[in-house]
Amino acid sequence: MMSRATETTRGFSLLEVVLVLAITLTFASIAVPLYSRAVFRHQADLAARRVAADLRQAQSCARTASASRTVAFSPGTETYELSSVVSFDGAPGNYIVDLTDEPYDAQLVSADFGGSGQIVFDGWGTPNSGGAVVVAVGAEQRTIVVDGETGQVTIQ
Repeated sequence: MMSRATETTRGFSLLEVVLVLAITLTFASIAVPLYSRAVFRHQADLAARRVAADLRQAQSCARTASASRTVAFSPGTETYELSSVVSFDGAPGNYIVDLTDEPYDAQLVSADFGGSGQIVFDGWGTPNSGGAVVVAVGAEQRTIVVDGETGQVTIQ
């Protein structure tokens, strides 16, 4: 018969399991908010880049066709529409973007171009007025600015 001193124990004690769980929960409570903020920043950046690219696309199409192109923003529906611009997927009709779709999950906070929610690029690609579009995901906001003289689109 074995003595108690020579017996080997297997498994973990309750104290060891509780300590490991406490450490894991501490790290998780730190990591989850950081991760969600990073996701919101990424989605806000994606949405802002999409809006900026579409504004540049409308400007380019206006120059190419030597005809005006309009981008109309609808903050209430979180969408915007590029008239007379073919969508990238080749779908017929006007090119409509819904910012609530994946991967953006964004909100169109505001769009102001000289008191209007739309911007018109003439046949030379010059906008009728400068202005800004604001998109948000969670607490993250990005502002897309169109210069009224040059038509340059920047993200702030």
